[in-house]
Amino acid sequence: MAFDLVQYFAAQIKLQKPSLLKQYNAVDRDQYIQEINALSLGKLVSLWREDNQKLYQEIDHQDELYIQEIARRLTTSPHNQSPLSKTELEQNISEVLALQLTELKQLDQTGNFGNKGLGELLLGQIEHLSGQADDWVWSTNDLIELKGSKPIPQEELSLEASMKEFNQMVQQHTHDDHQNIEPVEAIVPTWSKVLEPIVAIAILAILWCSVTQLFA
Repeated sequence: MAFDLVQYFAAQIKLQKPSLLKQYNAVDRDQYIQEINALSLGKLVSLWREDNQKLYQEIDHQDELYIQEIARRLTTSPHNQSPLSKTELEQNISEVLALQLTELKQLDQTGNFGNKGLGELLLGQIEHLSGQADDWVWSTNDLIELKGSKPIPQEELSLEASMKEFNQMVQQHTHDDHQNIEPVEAIVPTWSKVLEPIVAIAILAILWCSVTQLFA
């Protein structure tokens, strides 16, 4: 099972964005953050499916206009049923998306994933997103296979436990990379094989000369 970005991002949002949706009571705030987190992360997964090279570039070089465009598309979708106003929703999606892209870049650099490894990490979030939001979220971010999904039972992790799990994943990724490296055999030039008998004869000739001089 891939490292759980759903829980990890939720913890980072509360840690890095303490004022996000602070005007709401704790229960409503948690629900809105959970929906926006799932909405944004799910959209990144579907965007990766569409064009992984483009999204990988956006993760590496974050573009504010690109983030705003995604937030606007999610907000104006006919499937959007968020109780938040469109203005408020778009603003908060933009903040969460920016945080997610920044964290993905840091995770990519820390784990040295590259396009392939980061793709495995993002696509592996499907199981973690399962059942984490109402169906309108999956219709809005184009993860329609999650409509009607139920949560997969898993232990809720603290940020510290999440980072420990991430470190284990990085170690496994590094181990797999080392296993995939094939040993390189030493290449002996053909010309050296041709010269071997000639060199041997020359050495024998020198030794013979030395012996004959001793007994002359």
